[in-house]
Amino acid sequence: DLPERLLLSVYILTFLMGVPANILAFCTFCRKVRRRAAPIDILLLNLTISDLIFLMFLPFKIKEASDNMTWSLPYALCPFSGFVFYVTIYNSTLLLTAVSVERYLGIAYPLRYALCRQPRYAVLASIMFWVVTSLNLSIVYIMPYFQWSKGPPSTCYLNFTDDELQILLPLRLELFLVLFCIPFIICCFCYINFILILSRIPNISRRRRLRAIGLALGTLIVFTVCFGPYNASHVVGFVRRDSEEWRNIALLSSTLNACLDPFIFYFSSAAVRGMLNHGFRSIMAKLHILRCGGAPQERGFGQI
Repeated sequence: DLPERLLLSVYILTFLMGVPANILAFCTFCRKVRRRAAPIDILLLNLTISDLIFLMFLPFKIKEASDNMTWSLPYALCPFSGFVFYVTIYNSTLLLTAVSVERYLGIAYPLRYALCRQPRYAVLASIMFWVVTSLNLSIVYIMPYFQWSKGPPSTCYLNFTDDELQILLPLRLELFLVLFCIPFIICCFCYINFILILSRIPNISRRRRLRAIGLALGTLIVFTVCFGPYNASHVVGFVRRDSEEWRNIALLSSTLNACLDPFIFYFSSAAVRGMLNHGFRSIMAKLHILRCGGAPQERGFGQI
């Protein structure tokens, strides 16, 4: 079927692109935090860890899509893999929001914020985000066991009875309001004001200004494109009192977030930009050596 093939293709693409990009970011932020930890680096490190955990559990979704959305693995893996899958998605929304708040405070109240800009606050915020998302997504862990008690189901957190939907639909609407709408509004406020303040600062280079604006717009695009469609399905499902069939397709955009986050890392962190630029220069230098090393051999071959 076309939906299953589309799911499988996007999952595999996300896995192949997301794993190396996030491992590179993880190594960079670990080195940066060990040297001198800044709140933004701790937030981005946690975002990288969240993406890597998401990618670790993505093969379960790949297997599910390859089996036409039936669950052929041991059923005990269903609730745990689904729980981690959704927790990491919503954890990303909160961490991206925290990055926007950190950026806004740093430019709107530079002196006042510098006095209380402590890495431990970023650590506490990251822990709180994991707790909040885990509590809100606990239904994803509980519901499959409830379905299993009625007899082994053939799918994992996919088909629901009317009684189950009476519990699920209000909780999904709560996820939309608490873990998407509120973070999105905060993110919009912070980045719109961030851009306005940045445009009024005279002594800032054009390159730095454009990079900061790119970060703001990129994050808002990630929010809208990656998290919007799936969260919209919560509202539509609540209004229609049903679990929409297109929810899995809408979830694909949230899956792609693991590939897009490294672009945010590039704009947000000078350490990531430095490592990528250093790696690119090293590759170009090696290619130049290979070309120069091959030239004399070619000339010698022509003389022979």
